[in-house]
Amino acid sequence: MPLTPLTRPARLRAGARVAVVAPSGPVPEERLEEGLDILRSWDLEPVTGPHVLDVHRRFGYLAGTDEARARDLEEAWCDPSVDAVICARGGYGSQRMVDLVDWAAMRAAGPKVFVGYSDITALHEAFAVRLGLATLHGPMAASVPFLKDGPSQDSLRATLFEPESVMTLGLEAAGVLAPGRARGITLGGCVSLLAADLGTPYARPGARGGLLLVEDIGEEAYRLDRILTQLLRSGWLDGVAGIALGSWEGCGPYEEEVRTLLHDRLGSLGVPVVEELGFGHCSTALTMPLGVPAVLDTDTRTLTLDVPALR
Repeated sequence: MPLTPLTRPARLRAGARVAVVAPSGPVPEERLEEGLDILRSWDLEPVTGPHVLDVHRRFGYLAGTDEARARDLEEAWCDPSVDAVICARGGYGSQRMVDLVDWAAMRAAGPKVFVGYSDITALHEAFAVRLGLATLHGPMAASVPFLKDGPSQDSLRATLFEPESVMTLGLEAAGVLAPGRARGITLGGCVSLLAADLGTPYARPGARGGLLLVEDIGEEAYRLDRILTQLLRSGWLDGVAGIALGSWEGCGPYEEEVRTLLHDRLGSLGVPVVEELGFGHCSTALTMPLGVPAVLDTDTRTLTLDVPALR
């Protein structure tokens, strides 16, 4: 069945309480404090999960144990005083904890704003499939784009407080890989995480009727080839309406290698493909709503939302 719009949470107001959690990799304390200060400057009240600065005793690439990371997310979400949950950073680890979360309790707590990208793709998919909730693929509280890039901050802030002001998304540098215009429901994130989700419990069956937003970091061309080929062979891309491509930091020379590969693997789908739209692991990382109806247009090289990302 084609994708349908997901429930949009309410926008934030001045004084809203925002929980910052670390579902994936360990968080440098100084970067976290800098991010919390930015949130305070927006008239938000940030609070942190008890384990946000943990580092796993054996696996230093994890922000504490799987159970602790799951509890921090769950407790923040189920706290009625919390209006939004923003991830501190990506890295790796969300797949290890996603099935430890009490999704029934999360569902009972009702819709809230959820923000993250990179490894957080696994949680975006879980929020979509298990809660039916629209989420925000955007800068995280301790991520470099959030801390250092003004346009990234502005995009997230506008989406959180005045979502009707950011209905058309894209950068001037955007280009066209395959022409056309398509309407669908936004979904996506790190393409390697989408491929890794295949065959797991509660995995989304496919992208039919969707506008797929994908990017990645540190995947050499042959690995990107393998990831995209897996999505193609599995049928997961059957019926996708259109594709928007973000950044491919550390994936090889873009023009000479990555772009050629993306055209080879995605061009045969016969759907519009916009490249370098301006999201993901890039200096300016626009906030992209997931789970909302939108139009992808290669003439304007933009993604235009039918409705604001938040109510």
